[in-house]
This record gives sequence, structure tokens and C-alpha cells, in this order.
Amino acid sequence: MKIGYARVSTEDQHLDLQCHALEQDGCVNIFEEKITGTTQSRPVLNAALASLNAGDTLVVWKLDRLGRSLQHLIEILQALENRSIGFRSISDCIDTTSAGGRLLFHILGALAEFESSLISERTKAGLQAAKRSGKRLGRPRRLNETQIINARMLLHEKNISLQIIATKLQCSEATVWRALHASKIT
Repeated sequence: MKIGYARVSTEDQHLDLQCHALEQDGCVNIFEEKITGTTQSRPVLNAALASLNAGDTLVVWKLDRLGRSLQHLIEILQALENRSIGFRSISDCIDTTSAGGRLLFHILGALAEFESSLISERTKAGLQAAKRSGKRLGRPRRLNETQIINARMLLHEKNISLQIIATKLQCSEATVWRALHASKIT
């Protein structure tokens, strides 16, 4: 059985074109959703996926109607394949119920994995270059050197508690404690 899924991003857009194409393709049931594709939770898509049984085919008008990203699309298609459910994208001429469609799906998966690896490598190289050039990575420090010196003086010389120092510096006690222990100032 063919189950259709149609999605538009905003309420003022119309699903007519997609629904017509899905009906022409022989979809028995069409799930319609009006929500942006970047939204993590898409209840109608979840309902459409839950309604599918082994041997069924999920049909969309275009690939971008289904996945938020290439990686998300691959995850959905892999989950469908694991459940013995086919996938068809009308406009993109992808049909995983055929040998050619399965090949294209695996090529897309390999490209997504390759892209992910490249991004990871570039990120690591950028972080290493930043470290070599002396840049401090991570969040900016909450307390500057002057504040740390003053906190140390208040704690050791004036015997003022961390709680009072933190209140004066408008931060948490943990922040003061970490700054005092991580600081190279003695």
C-alpha cells in the first residue's frame, strides 16, 4: 500500500499540488502537515511513519518535504529499509523498491557520511590551528585577572567567605572557586 506525506512550511502555503501528485501516484492515505521542516518534532510525519507496515511504500512529492537535512533523511530512509518499507520521491525519481533506487539511496548515505567526516576533520584542524596560535578555546572566562586577584585577596587576607565574594562579583561560588584554582596568579 502507498502512503503519502505532504508538508508545507507555513499556514499560508497550500498542499494542493503535493496532494494531487500523491493521489495520481496511487496513495491510499495522505498525511498532511503544515510545519517548518527544521522543527524537531513533526507529529503528522511520526503518525505517517507509524502507520506503515512491511511491504508498504512511503511516497513524498520531493525529498525536502521529508527530511530536515541529508543526515535526517538518510536516518528516516534507513529506518524504513530496516522495517522492509519502500520509499518513493515523485519529483526526484527515487524509488527504493527498485534496484536503482536502492543504489541511489546507498550512494546518498555514503555521501552524507563523507560530508560528516569532512566537517569533523575541518573542525578538528581549525581547533588545532587556533591552539597553536595561542587562542583560548571554549567559553570566555567569567572573571578577569583583576577580579581574580581581588577575590584571592578578600579570601586570604580579609578572610571573607566565597559566598560574599561571589555576591560582590555577581557570579556563583563555583565560578569563584574555579577561577581561584585555575588561575596562574599566586
